[in-house]
Amino acid sequence: MQDPSFLTQAPEEKSWWRQLLNTLLPAITLVLTINLFLAQPRIVHGQSMEPSLHESQRVIIDLLSYRFRPPRRGEIIVLRISPKAKQPPLIKRVIGLPGELVAIHDGAVYINGHPLQEPYLAQNTPGQMPSRRVPPGHVFVLGDNRAHSNDSRYFGMVPMSQIIGRAWLCYWPPSAIGFFH
Repeated sequence: MQDPSFLTQAPEEKSWWRQLLNTLLPAITLVLTINLFLAQPRIVHGQSMEPSLHESQRVIIDLLSYRFRPPRRGEIIVLRISPKAKQPPLIKRVIGLPGELVAIHDGAVYINGHPLQEPYLAQNTPGQMPSRRVPPGHVFVLGDNRAHSNDSRYFGMVPMSQIIGRAWLCYWPPSAIGFFH
């Protein structure tokens, strides 16, 4: 007959550092994988996207969508002006798509000669910009606060390669929690 004491014996104890490693290593691997390939948190800097986004609002950007499809008009994206730029990434709205003519006059943005409906704006678009054709592989972006936005009117069309991701979810402040449409 087998000795029943084997049922009450404590399992072989692992050292505390090995337990810590077994807990932290998968967690760190998971966080890095998500942060590098799927989604990243970002903080909104400045007022260029008001009233849609405000200073210090926190958003999650989707890094995966644009690997499978191009940006769509109206989407809010995070981009770098230049791969060598020392400034933080910008957050802007996609307005013009490849092949389209974009112009600004009479307080509105025109796409291929037709005024763009922009229900997210709180003001008209100031200034004038003659028609510019968006080249293949590029987008034209504007901030929602057109009077105070550094955007494609100043730095030109944005190559798709400089788009980091699409704003997907606002998670701070709590009153603004929700998905972007």
